[in-house]
Amino acid sequence: MNKELMNKIESDLNEWAIQNELLVKEFVFSTFQDAINFVNAVAKIADEADHHPDIFISYNKVKISLITHDIGEISEKDYSLAKAIEILEV
Repeated sequence: MNKELMNKIESDLNEWAIQNELLVKEFVFSTFQDAINFVNAVAKIADEADHHPDIFISYNKVKISLITHDIGEISEKDYSLAKAIEILEV
């Protein structure tokens, strides 16, 4: 990942972290149904972007992991999808 992209991630994405070469964030909701509704919204924008995250659900917690598999690292696609996911959280 280039330095410019790293800087954008650090300055623009709230509470996203790079863990094991993945761009990751955990979201916490009040209820299981709220978590599922969020996952469904993420699925819709991921399909529209043709870029699909790994999603892990545990009751009211949703963990999103992003990487561009065809290049084996975090790319602008991951940053853009993370930004779109951030808007959903509001």
